[in-house]
Amino acid sequence: MYQSKSTVFFDGFPPFGSLSAQHAPAIIEWGMNWCISSQLNTYLIIHAAVIEKSGYAVIMPAPPGSGKSTLTASLIQEGWRLLSDELTIIDVQNACVVPFPRPVSLKNESIDIINQRYPDVIFGPLSTDTTKGNVCHIKPPFLSVQQQKISCPIGWVIFPKYEQGVKATLTEIGKGQALIDVAENSFNYSRLGSAGFDVLRNVIDKADCYQFHYSNLDEAIAFLTPLSLLHES
Repeated sequence: MYQSKSTVFFDGFPPFGSLSAQHAPAIIEWGMNWCISSQLNTYLIIHAAVIEKSGYAVIMPAPPGSGKSTLTASLIQEGWRLLSDELTIIDVQNACVVPFPRPVSLKNESIDIINQRYPDVIFGPLSTDTTKGNVCHIKPPFLSVQQQKISCPIGWVIFPKYEQGVKATLTEIGKGQALIDVAENSFNYSRLGSAGFDVLRNVIDKADCYQFHYSNLDEAIAFLTPLSLLHES
């Protein structure tokens, strides 16, 4: 029996193969991110959310399941500027973040959490039963898109991790370990060679680096919001 499929091609190559037609909204977003992460090698690209407040960016590298996107979706509704949900793009010349404010990807339980917490958020179509579960994207804030040409320096590198039942804790980590962990989350660190090392060392030297464990979004927002005040004039 014939079933309609959705496929994204890049120069004739389908990086995700063929998926169900109802997965088209998700595969389009994945395809756009894939094009940037695999082809843009004049910048250092890190698999990390990145947001900004008071002129300084917070990079949040984390593997799937760490609550990164849920935390990002919440913070941008609380006044932070979205620079990217998935790809932190860093200019190797000045170590500043180049904004890439695409829709924020939410999966499974996170969809209902954000929908209930922020009912005015605009959701795209729901793609069910993907390889990542149920996937939906939310519209980036208008101001984030309007300011997408405004780069900013990096003030913090924070590794978030959602753990059910824990109190929010922010623990400083060493610069060396932070550099290693960020490099492991980069798509093209090794391809950039010495330029990649130099810009990442510059970022880590100037940033405060932390592990952040949380289970409650209200606590998480209360913990992270004061960081932005440190750089306010």
